[in-house]
Amino acid sequence: MNSISLKKLVLIIIIIFVETSFAQDADDNVKSNIQTYTPSKLLNKGQWDIKFFNNLYTETEAKFNGVKADKARETYFTSTLDIFTGVSENNRLNLGLLLEYRSNAINGKSATSVLGFPSDNSSRNGLSSLAPALKWQPISNVGNFSVQSAFHIPLIDEESDANGVFLDQTAYMFQNRFFYDYTLPSGNWQLFTELSTEYNFGDEDSFANNTFVLAPGVFMSYFPNDATTILGFVQHYQRMGDFAQDFTSLGFGGKYQLTPVLNVEVLYSKFVRGSDTGLGQSFNLGLRALF
Repeated sequence: MNSISLKKLVLIIIIIFVETSFAQDADDNVKSNIQTYTPSKLLNKGQWDIKFFNNLYTETEAKFNGVKADKARETYFTSTLDIFTGVSENNRLNLGLLLEYRSNAINGKSATSVLGFPSDNSSRNGLSSLAPALKWQPISNVGNFSVQSAFHIPLIDEESDANGVFLDQTAYMFQNRFFYDYTLPSGNWQLFTELSTEYNFGDEDSFANNTFVLAPGVFMSYFPNDATTILGFVQHYQRMGDFAQDFTSLGFGGKYQLTPVLNVEVLYSKFVRGSDTGLGQSFNLGLRALF
């Protein structure tokens, strides 16, 4: 190979390397959906956000009337499908629909038994509620603060069947969730806070009837790269009214951007204290498509 050809080859390699480096830098500057579209962020008009989230909660101990005791295992599996779309020109209003399907088991059945959706003397499953919802940005110049309002309509007639298997509440629920996030100047850390309020009413036979709930939560996320999130969180739940209970949970997990549209979320939490409640743990898996 002569010197002219060698110089051309070296020049071509340099050009390819430089162009590739610039392309990678450009990609790095584009944040993934898991960084950009937190629960605080509203969708643009015409965008869709579909989230399929699965929560498996299982307990072998509880605390009632100040007494903590072991119990036969109970497991409650909830699958939720949340669908939202942007509808306003100023990107301050989203409309949505929330659906919940539950599969529960008692009397010591294994935690994984609910995944088979059995229906027997110790198990029960079914579509338990739906909720029209809207998400809105109350302050025009604060894009990282939003409110999600939903009216949950029960689709079942009885909370517990003749065998004592509980499925879901039969009281109506009006829920508001307040979201706020703050990204630290480094860009690698993000603080997310949530305050959920619930008013439950409409069925005197429901344990939740005439109760009000306050449920704050704080999440701290770290972004090792654009596609990955590692997080830890603390949540508290306080029910007041005709039936009172409370509990606090600690947890951790992560999110990963599988494709530009699809991401996956895995979470674990442990109920570390509570009153008139079970003291178990939950395992969570979610898939979210945003387009």
